Order: sequence, then structure tokens, then C-alpha cells
Amino acid sequence: MSGQCVMRALALGLLLALPSLSFAAAEPNTQVPAGSRHYAATTVPDRIVASPAVDSSHGFAVAWRTDDSVQAPLLEIALAADSPAIEGIRQVRATTRALQTENGLSHHHRADIDGLQPDTQYVYRVQGNGSWSAWNQLRTLASADQPLTLLYFGDTQNKNVSHVSRVVRAAQKAAPQARMSLFAGDLVSGGDNMDDSEWGEWFAATSWLAQETLVAPAIGNHEYFEEFEDTPQERRVLGRHWPVTFALPGNGATAAQQTSYWFDAQGVRVAVVDGTSALDLGTAKAQAQWLDKVLTGNRQAWTIVLLHQPFYSPREGRENAALRDVLLPVVRRHNVDLVLQGHDHTYGRRGEGQAATPQYVVTVAGPKQYRLSDEARRTMDPVAEDTQLFQVLNIDPQHLRYEARTVTGRLYDAFELRRDAKGGKQRTELTEGRIAPRDCPRAQTAKGRADRCWE
Repeated sequence: MSGQCVMRALALGLLLALPSLSFAAAEPNTQVPAGSRHYAATTVPDRIVASPAVDSSHGFAVAWRTDDSVQAPLLEIALAADSPAIEGIRQVRATTRALQTENGLSHHHRADIDGLQPDTQYVYRVQGNGSWSAWNQLRTLASADQPLTLLYFGDTQNKNVSHVSRVVRAAQKAAPQARMSLFAGDLVSGGDNMDDSEWGEWFAATSWLAQETLVAPAIGNHEYFEEFEDTPQERRVLGRHWPVTFALPGNGATAAQQTSYWFDAQGVRVAVVDGTSALDLGTAKAQAQWLDKVLTGNRQAWTIVLLHQPFYSPREGRENAALRDVLLPVVRRHNVDLVLQGHDHTYGRRGEGQAATPQYVVTVAGPKQYRLSDEARRTMDPVAEDTQLFQVLNIDPQHLRYEARTVTGRLYDAFELRRDAKGGKQRTELTEGRIAPRDCPRAQTAKGRADRCWE
């Protein structure tokens, strides 16, 4: 072999030995080929999701979907046992609503179950046409003095099957004892008549998590759509999927009845606010009044407020003035412990000066990644770009431990709130084991956008 050939061979070997410096090309939002009706409803139940009741120690609600051949189907529930011979089955009749989408006509069902025993494992299944779902196992919540584990996910929104599914699996592995899963909104990206397949992929990604933990989502701006877009008549309209996809408590603010709600969970009061309606539909004042009533006289040890848009945005140019001016004073007045938010596709946490609470968290579970503003880097700690995360909350009457972990399971942020006998709170930062701060390594996305890190 000539000297030149030897040099070429060595160079090729070195090139192959090096890690690739290229990045994945731009990907479609779903894995469904154009024109496919892969996620069309059938006689077999799908999109099964359990959600909390106001008192989830004694009940919960389930939503699911079939084709239009199924009307007012049954849910069956029984005590879980070690035998496959399920006995003592109770039947609950569901209500049904129709939905027309790009995937055809579907029927969406809801069954509310009450009269259950606290901290008790049940099995349930839902009916289709000549078919039933699998038996799903779900444990009711316990009394307020028992420890509780919650999972929290920021925006999923894009590429749910290809990229979000591994975040969900990682969270389940990290906290198999979790009883509840909170979502920050923007579960999908598209508007009406083009998002049913996206909802199909969200359910494919969440799978057993949706069926065997209590799922409590906030609504995001992408669960709305722009009617008469780019005309003087343009307005924000609630997407038709939201009211039928989840079986949520009906105790929200009158001005945002379908998109705000509250519930208690083992010593935690969770209030879910509709930030999009507050900002774009003029409901901020009404929701603030409602939130004030929900939090007044709250006897739970801990309080969480869940909403999509942040009070303090880590992305440039997003001030959310109506939230800051109208709703934030209620959060401060009631000394809410934790405010969980999404929308800005980065990570950032901040408090109110030296006070232990409230702690404001913005996070993202999906692959769409924005860039941090300079203000966020000055006022939030820690922050992150280019990072898919999930959060684990371990709560008992005296402690609330918060952890943010990357999709590979590494600890990114952690702190603990401690509650004394008089209700006072102290915060301890937990820094051991945290990985180094992460910044975006790319100048632009595969689509050529410099204002984002990945999309």
C-alpha cells in the first residue's frame, strides 16, 4: 500500500472513531404519515385517562374514547386482588359526547366513581362495542397524614411518541410509587381539525401513566385555537378536544368553568388556573376572585398552583402582565408553596427574595426548546436550555421535597420545604448530586431558527 493510501486509511479510521458532530434533521410533529387515519376511533376503548375527584381518597373519574357505535357504556370497578377471578364488580354508567375530527366521528365517555375506600387498590375497566379495555390498577389517595408522591411534566406538545414517551417512562421508573401526574398544558401543538392524531400520540406516549395515576392537566394556549385567524374578527376559542378528553372536577371559576378546577390530595390543595383565558379572554379578575375563595380557609398543609403561562417568564419578551397584576397578588397573599408552570420551553426557578415560599418553577418535558433571556439568568437559579425534564415531588405533613431530573435520570435541581408546628416554612437547597448547568450548544435549529435551540 502506498504512503498516500496509508494516510487516507488512517484519516478515515480517525474520522470513524470520533463521535458524530451532526444533529438530527428537522422531524415531523407526529409519526403519522400524511393522510393516515391510524388514530381513528374503533369499537375498542382507547384514550383512557383517570383524573382526580375533589376528594380522591373516596373517588376518581375516568374518560375514554370509542367510535360512534358506543353510547353510554359501562365502567366496571372492583377491589384489586391477587386472583384473576375478579369479584364484587360494581358497574357505573358513563355519559357520552360526540366529536368530529380529521379522523372521523368519535364518542367520548366519562364515568365518575364515588363511595370508594381511602388508600385502597382497585381495578377498573371500560366498555366498548363487544369489547372491554384491560383491567387497570389504581390506588385511591390516603389520609392527609400519609406521604404522597406526585410527578410533574412541563409542556409535552411536540413529537409525543418519538421524544416525550421516554420522559414519561423515565419518570415512572424514577418514582414508581407516584399516585398522581400533573401536566403544565400544551399537551399537543395543533388546533381543531388537525390535532386528533397529536392527541392519539399523547396518549400513546403516556400510556399506563394516564390509566394508573390520577392525571391533572392545566390547559395551555395550544389547547385553544385561533378562529378567523389573520382577520379583524380573530379570537381565541377553546378547542373541542379539551372538554371531552379529561374527566376533571367541575368546580372552576364561572368565567373559565371548563378549564379551571381544584382538588385536595393527601394534605395538598391543588388549584389549576387557565392562563390563556386570563390573558386573552379577560377572565383574570374572575379567576383571581375564584382562586382567592379556593385558598381562603384552606386546611391542607401544602398548596400548589398549576398553570401554563409563567408569572415570571424565562423567555425574552413574555411578561404576562395580566397574570402578574391580577393573579400573582392572590398567590402571594395566600403564601402558596409551589407554582408549577410551562409555556416557555426552558427551565428556571425563582422565589420571592429570601422568603421560603412561593417557589416558581418553569419546566419543559418535550423536545421543543427555547433560549433563556438575560433576565432569567439574572433572576432564576438554576436555569437550563436544551434539556428535557420531569419533576418528582415527595410530600408529607412536615416536608415537601422537589426534584427536577433530566430525561436520563440525572438530578438537575432540588430543594426541600420544611413546615414547623406553627405552619411556618423554611427552604433548604439540596445541591449534592446535581449536574452542571446546561446551555444550548447550537447556533440555530435544523430549520434555521436562531431564537430556538431545538424544534
